[in-house]
Amino acid sequence: MARLRWCGSALLLLASCLAFGQNTGGYITYFPNQELRVRPLPSLMARSHDPSDVLLSSLDTIVNDPSVCCGKDSALEDRATAANPLSVREIASKVDGRWLLSDGRPIMVTTDVLSLTPGLDLSYWILGHLLQKHAMLMVWGSHLYVVYGAVYDETVASDGTGNAYMIHKLLLLDTRYSDSRREVTFNRDTDDWSKVQGMLSLDWKPQ
Repeated sequence: MARLRWCGSALLLLASCLAFGQNTGGYITYFPNQELRVRPLPSLMARSHDPSDVLLSSLDTIVNDPSVCCGKDSALEDRATAANPLSVREIASKVDGRWLLSDGRPIMVTTDVLSLTPGLDLSYWILGHLLQKHAMLMVWGSHLYVVYGAVYDETVASDGTGNAYMIHKLLLLDTRYSDSRREVTFNRDTDDWSKVQGMLSLDWKPQ
């Protein structure tokens, strides 16, 4: 998938798009079970199951630069340690901003927290960050995970005026483990979305 274009904000719209395609002889093209992943990611494991250690290893995984986070004397080590590891908003507030690497070079860290407003479509936000090669943090059931991929359906209007997306699965990493428990799937068709407590994307650039 080369680009993402959003034509709506709810699953009802996707249903109406599909119905439109059926009624007009195929103006909508349907691509089921597409997969988008961020690769490569380091295979890091938390020092313990303590949520603070899990946060550091998860940030290490998505940043993938120990000078930024969260190696010894990294730019964000102290900031990340001070955050509530189960609050994506607090994590964002601690690490967002301008920081200095150990050699004095400045970096700018920007964060984006997903709004969990009821009825808001999540697909465009999630797929957009994955398309930019940004893995994310997700708090689900009071555990912190790394989101590195998604399985979704896409519909494309033949005139190019609109696309719609429906995510079925989120592909997660649990950095508490290095065995088969490490790979986790959140299934939006069967798992309870109300138990997702937040999602966060993070990016950084030299200044």
